[in-house]
Amino acid sequence: MKRLAPLFLACGLLAGPAAQAALNVGAPAPDFSAQASLGGNVFTFKLAEALKKGPVVLYFYPAAFTAGCTIEAHDFAEATDEYKSLGATVIGVSADDIDTLNKFSVSACRSKFAVAADGDGKIMKAYDAVLDARPERAQRVSYVITPDGKILYEYTNMNPEAHVSNTMRALRDWKASQK
Repeated sequence: MKRLAPLFLACGLLAGPAAQAALNVGAPAPDFSAQASLGGNVFTFKLAEALKKGPVVLYFYPAAFTAGCTIEAHDFAEATDEYKSLGATVIGVSADDIDTLNKFSVSACRSKFAVAADGDGKIMKAYDAVLDARPERAQRVSYVITPDGKILYEYTNMNPEAHVSNTMRALRDWKASQK
């Protein structure tokens, strides 16, 4: 965190202690659809459709092309093949517009996973992922949602470094419990 704190401060994203997300483990995940980009190609992401294929890792991030969000996107991109091996889909969500996300999906996400536009903040609000200090942006929150539409895991922390390892561990544990 010490290494990243100056980056967060420079981006106006350090908001003090992390707030806890309101969606508890076991709660139903709010369904949504949103305009998204994967590798610069726009499509409509539908949570219900993705859940038919397996678990979904839904992560919220404050803004494309900021230091912490780029680090986090690179981490998710590097882990995408492992997520796929566990049957999971990864989707990132921010308030950025789709034109910005087209570029971000190629550069930071390395065309490995989709990012969705939530310009009106409805998805962020439904998942209690609004950044208190800057309500037009998302809090850094990661959820793992099981195919039955329930929250399996939730992690809220503005430091991007543990989101991938934590969601991956939750998925591995869930997968092992399904045998």
